[in-house]
Amino acid sequence: MRIGEIEEQIHILEPQSTAMTVLKNIIDSGVQEDAFYVLDVGEIVRQHKEWKMKLPRVEPFYAVKCNDHPILLKVLAALGTGFDCASKGEMVKVLDMGVDPHRIIFANPAKMASQIRHAASQGVDLMTFDNECELHKIKTLFPAARLVIRIRADAADPQCPLGMKFGCDADADAPRLLELAKTHGLNVCGVSFHVGSGCQEPAAYMRAIAKARLIFDHAAKIGYNFTILDLGGGYLGNKDSSIDKMAEAINCALDTHFPVCERVMVIAEPGRFYSAAAFTLATNIHSKRNCPSHTMYYINDGVYGSFNCILYDHAKVKPLAYPVGQRALPTKVEKCSIWGPTCDGLDQVMDAALLPPLDIGDWIIFEDMGAYTLPVASTFNGFPLPKVHAVISEPLWLLLKDRLPLSEDNFSMDTTPFWLSSWTQEEEEEETTIPSLSSFLYDQLL
Repeated sequence: MRIGEIEEQIHILEPQSTAMTVLKNIIDSGVQEDAFYVLDVGEIVRQHKEWKMKLPRVEPFYAVKCNDHPILLKVLAALGTGFDCASKGEMVKVLDMGVDPHRIIFANPAKMASQIRHAASQGVDLMTFDNECELHKIKTLFPAARLVIRIRADAADPQCPLGMKFGCDADADAPRLLELAKTHGLNVCGVSFHVGSGCQEPAAYMRAIAKARLIFDHAAKIGYNFTILDLGGGYLGNKDSSIDKMAEAINCALDTHFPVCERVMVIAEPGRFYSAAAFTLATNIHSKRNCPSHTMYYINDGVYGSFNCILYDHAKVKPLAYPVGQRALPTKVEKCSIWGPTCDGLDQVMDAALLPPLDIGDWIIFEDMGAYTLPVASTFNGFPLPKVHAVISEPLWLLLKDRLPLSEDNFSMDTTPFWLSSWTQEEEEEETTIPSLSSFLYDQLL
């Protein structure tokens, strides 16, 4: 298996083992020097249970753009989520798993004509719009589509604002667009909004739901019977985050403006909520530079790879030091900066961090790396993408193994540590002739 190739099987954990112990075992084995991920399927399941418990009226349609790793998508499909797709490519990935087209919303308000035709050919008939041009395209290419009007409903300070690009004005534009759709005989069936990715303002959802109610009422006056409310995304998913306050605000607003008796289908488009905490990244220090004021560490993943999330998603990453050989680290921390492997000066992961003194060959671990990382990563400068090792506990394996699109073929019970068995004979032969980085360090440098 080539380094960087996606690991398609989910490895069943031994009792008492966790995703983090697997990650550390891979490091301690000494066979891995490239950056790699451990994907904890249990974290996905825990988040799904949390969602269903805290937001019982809201059906999740996972935002595929956030992380489209095949195992993540298959697990979510097995759990019964819907999918928010923004392109033909994303629709193909979801439909190829056997997901029913009616479990997809084509949630891109500005769609290419060819992709509208593709949606029509596949029976993906639920889609969003926010402008007059889009209505004319849909009238011509897919007049039988079920349409959801997207309104602008910005949170005060989201991690990634979206309102400057998508969403019509609820007061000035929405009534006019609905009347135009009615004139064209188009089937508008609901309202959607997006408060912004990584929202931390519960009141933003309350304001948006109240706006949606007014549009539902206007639609009824001109002959529409809306049945869908799409709450969009924005739900945090890091391990130290909670959706309790968001859920409380949403549930209150739904009870006020869309009581259960109205039978409105409420959906949302969570992305990072499901994916962020499930992925943990391990990076290796391959070089270091001692400066008068601090130490510069160079790791084998950067902003052209997984850490593109720093530039595009405004992520704040937290480094955890892990030394080779499990040696004890001093309690004293020192100022340092962390840099990616490419030759671009922009490739800086952290400009200021506090870590204990580390050596070449030591590792830096980053949790909460599942949102807007791998899907946007490139192999710029020839550096490979990190490989993903997926793990699951035995009880969860028993729960999921017969739920389509998963099957027993997606799981491995091999007792040999999978990070050892995945190395090819060619790689083993190479290891016999070329000393590992760790042995070189200890034999030549220390």
